Amino acid sequence: CTLINFTVTEQGLEEQLLFLVVRLERPDLARRKAELITEQNEFKIRLDELEALLLDKLAHAEGDILDDVDLILSLEEAKQTSDEVREKATIAQDTQAKIDTTMESYRPAASRGALFFFIMMDLARCHSFYKFSLESFVLVVHRAIDSVTERKKRKSLVSEAEPAGDDAQPEEATEETPPETAEQPDSDPEEELLPELTGNDLVERVAVLTDAITLFAYNYTRRGLFDIHKLTAAATLVFRMRVRDGRITPEDLEALIHVPMDPAAGLPGENAKAMVNERQWQQIKVIENVPAFKSLGGLGSNLEGDSLAWKRWYAAEKAETEDLPRSFRDLSVFHRLLLLRIMRPDRVGSALADYVAQELGPEFAEQAPFSMEETYAESSSRTPLFFVLFPGSDPTPMVEDMAARLGKTAANGGFVNISMGQGQELVAISTLRNCAEAGNWVMLQNIHLMQGWLKDLERCFEVIEEIAVDDFRCILSSEPPSAPGLPPDQVMMLEVIPEPILQRCIKISDEAPQDLKSNLRRAYARFTAEQIEEIPETRRKEFKACLFALCFFHAVVLGRRRFGPQGFSRVYPFNDGDLTICGAVLINYLSKYEYVPWPDLQYIFGEIMYGGHITDQWDRRVTATYLQKLIVPDLLLNMNLGQNFKSPDASKFSYAQYVKYIEERFPGETPQMFELHPNAEIGYLTNHSANIFEGIRHLAGGSRTRGVSDVAGARESTQLLLDQLPEDLDMVEIRSRIPEMTPYIIVALQESERVSVLLQEIRSSLTELQLGIVGALNVSERMEELAVDLANNKVSEAWAKKAYASLKPLWLWFSDLSLRFTQLSEWTKLEWARGPLLRSTWVAGLFNPMSFLTAVVQVTSRALSEPLDFMRIRTTVTNHYDPRDLPRQPEHGVFIHGLFMEGAAWELGKGDEEGYITDPKLKELHPDMPVINAYAVLEEDMTWDLMYHCPVFVTSQRAHTFVFEANIRMDADDSDTRWILGGAAMLLSDD
Repeated sequence: CTLINFTVTEQGLEEQLLFLVVRLERPDLARRKAELITEQNEFKIRLDELEALLLDKLAHAEGDILDDVDLILSLEEAKQTSDEVREKATIAQDTQAKIDTTMESYRPAASRGALFFFIMMDLARCHSFYKFSLESFVLVVHRAIDSVTERKKRKSLVSEAEPAGDDAQPEEATEETPPETAEQPDSDPEEELLPELTGNDLVERVAVLTDAITLFAYNYTRRGLFDIHKLTAAATLVFRMRVRDGRITPEDLEALIHVPMDPAAGLPGENAKAMVNERQWQQIKVIENVPAFKSLGGLGSNLEGDSLAWKRWYAAEKAETEDLPRSFRDLSVFHRLLLLRIMRPDRVGSALADYVAQELGPEFAEQAPFSMEETYAESSSRTPLFFVLFPGSDPTPMVEDMAARLGKTAANGGFVNISMGQGQELVAISTLRNCAEAGNWVMLQNIHLMQGWLKDLERCFEVIEEIAVDDFRCILSSEPPSAPGLPPDQVMMLEVIPEPILQRCIKISDEAPQDLKSNLRRAYARFTAEQIEEIPETRRKEFKACLFALCFFHAVVLGRRRFGPQGFSRVYPFNDGDLTICGAVLINYLSKYEYVPWPDLQYIFGEIMYGGHITDQWDRRVTATYLQKLIVPDLLLNMNLGQNFKSPDASKFSYAQYVKYIEERFPGETPQMFELHPNAEIGYLTNHSANIFEGIRHLAGGSRTRGVSDVAGARESTQLLLDQLPEDLDMVEIRSRIPEMTPYIIVALQESERVSVLLQEIRSSLTELQLGIVGALNVSERMEELAVDLANNKVSEAWAKKAYASLKPLWLWFSDLSLRFTQLSEWTKLEWARGPLLRSTWVAGLFNPMSFLTAVVQVTSRALSEPLDFMRIRTTVTNHYDPRDLPRQPEHGVFIHGLFMEGAAWELGKGDEEGYITDPKLKELHPDMPVINAYAVLEEDMTWDLMYHCPVFVTSQRAHTFVFEANIRMDADDSDTRWILGGAAMLLSDD
């Protein structure tokens, strides 16, 4: 069967797969249909020939044609032939209609295959490695159908007590089997294993085929997906299946993916406020219109009326398995997902995995360990294996082992391993050709290092495809794309491997477990018992204790990355090389010194080796603090490395005992093992869930399709935003009232100018979109992008470039903009001659909050006649949360409010005493901070006794949004180590 890649439409592919399924299941029907098509074509050709013959004779007839006997006989013969042809054609059409009716019964299987293939194509929107071909997918469908047929044959053979013989051989499907083999139905006596089925038997058979195609296609695809995308792919499959069969409406799915907000929802009531914030309340008011919720009454009013039951459900550790309050207990599993998505986003990932397992089966939610044997069985001389390289995961040993079992070893020349690098290009090409002809194996490692050469490799594959013998195998390996400084979603889309190579390959993404115990196990395995024995006996105890602590440190910094910016504000490429070099340094220092140079080891490990990757000062402080806690003399006294995990007695533990200690005594992983608060796990799970649905949104066609297909859908949102958009500030009037250009007034002017530029950009783009909607202007790409952003509740990139750092969705961002404008309007309307400041400034409402704090320093510097460079900001936290409770402006500096804590909270002081930093409540990720008095002092007068050096960031992304360093008071018996490792910081925005 020759397949034409009609991937422009799913319907075209479905028709091809339908014929493929029927050809494999009912070759008699496929053969008869092909014969009928041939007969129909022959009939048409015969009729055309007769018509041409008659026309020719008529054209060349002489005299009276009625006297031409030959012509009359030809006409009579043509009429008889035409009648016979038409009669046969009618019979053939009837027969074909019956065949088509029978074939149509197999359409569900073909439809499922086409559905999944387009999901495979959409996966390219998530990562540049996810490139698949139709040819490879067809082979997967072949294997799926053969696997079901094979089981039926085996059962039949067992029932007849006959051993499996040669008859079973043709059913073993591998990727080597070309599609053309199925064109010969007569070659296999058991090809027509399934007789003509009708009724329930046929329905059951089609269901078996559909399930087999789904599972085989999913396993083939999942094997090449990164762990972060596997649940995304499975959930997308379920959602598209359920929308297609009508069990989920497109509108409900749209609500789950996008979770729209109602900007006119107002604020939650007192009871609901304990469970949901303003954003969640706006989302709740939208899903109240979803039929499943509408039929049960108002969700918002029920949260207020039955608050005790809701609070009990909300506080549950695993809310996805708890019973909902009585009124909503009958919600479907899908609609419970929607509720969790809003109220308990940290539990959506687990609930989604359960939903996939319930709808498709546990094998779709739980992946079996990677099997080299199964993957080899699917490969062929024309389909290379492509391994994605991850830290702690090396495919070389399993490839060498598989090759050795087939008699291909490096010793006998049957297995060649080439690590790609400069100068290896010609060697690799020559080796590929030689191995292809000899039937050997070749492994080309790290091909991502040779991007300029990969086009040559692509052409080489095309050549050796013609000369390769069946035993030949090619194995490739590459690291995923990387680009420090770029956002992860942009990094994943970088093209490092040509698409034709990826489409040709079977992709394997076998990530090593990244939990703390696995990281520690791998880290310690980098060293050997022989290395320990080489250490002088007088220093062996210290070496074993330091080495184990160093491995624990390595495991912690790797695992800490999953907590996002609270773990490390940037992604750093810590690797096993850092660990082994530190181990070598440790050996050298202990061999040369009579004592253990603890500070030197801390500095070299933290500032040079691991610190060499780190570009953020606050992240560098975290690693340095870990080492100051772990690489200390108390290691020799069985100190705690982590919660409930002690450093073993190095004098009594051998290398094997350390390994056993890791396996048997390592506690369950919790955020406390990383010195983080349990809220960090909630934040991680929440972000993980958000990433899953962002991936689902991309697979659904990205954010572009809705806007492109229906710009008019943005009509209502555009008008609503224009109605709420504040008027521009009158800069001429504001400047006319300036008595003197003081630092505070300069900041006010700068902020006014920036907000005016932003308002003008928003107004012009919205007005332009309105004109495009009504047809007064041609719809441009810019209008389409804005319409898409409005539909997806996302801030336009054009607006964001002229705005301030923010992670808020559009409607909350717009409300935030209105509040910023209100504060700025009040500030610029002050009688500046009497005072240039508000009683308290919402510093988060400024475009450039650092400029305002710099103005504080400038004013103090001028008052004291001290150089600006000798001054710094000092903070004192008041006992007032509401700025309106402040009696007056401070004696020194300014009052600022609107800040939040992350990784910590604030305990109010008693009376006039200042409070102190403390642990946050569970599920309270960003607790409010009271009003803060920020003022400037001389550097020499600044004291840090019982103070935590607290970084202040604009958003929870941290990193480049750093503003300043605040001094935050600690309790008398507290230590800053706790807060440094806990990632405690203040934020100007609650995302």
